[in-house]
Amino acid sequence: MTSAGSASIHASAVLAGNRAVLIRGPSGSGKSRLAFDLVLAGRAGYLPPTTLIGDDRVRLTVNGGTLTVRGVAELAGKIEIRGLGIRSVNYAADGPIGLVVDLNAADAARLPPPESLKTTLEGLELPRIPVGADFNALPLVLAFLTTT
Repeated sequence: MTSAGSASIHASAVLAGNRAVLIRGPSGSGKSRLAFDLVLAGRAGYLPPTTLIGDDRVRLTVNGGTLTVRGVAELAGKIEIRGLGIRSVNYAADGPIGLVVDLNAADAARLPPPESLKTTLEGLELPRIPVGADFNALPLVLAFLTTT
């Protein structure tokens, strides 16, 4: 995908500081929950300021060797909070992807092999966290974003 008119994908994304976290997974896997938890972690100071880019549908574009995620206009600033419905939050238009989180990943492991900690999207290799079903992804993402 190389243009702003590219097809949307089923995913959520947040901008944490200067890099975006792309959250993928099947319906009901917790994409919106993780996105909102990351926004709250940013508000609490555990992360740099963190803002929603998009929930449920986002677009990917490649520009100058960088993969960027953008929200879709119809859902700008909207996030589903299970038990409350669709809510409005501050949002960022886009951000360069610095991490991909795959929820309900079949290859999640306690000590994952190095090859499972990266993925290729649109020809670009990116860091990846595979998260098993029913496992809390938030501590993994916080650890990735705050440790070396």
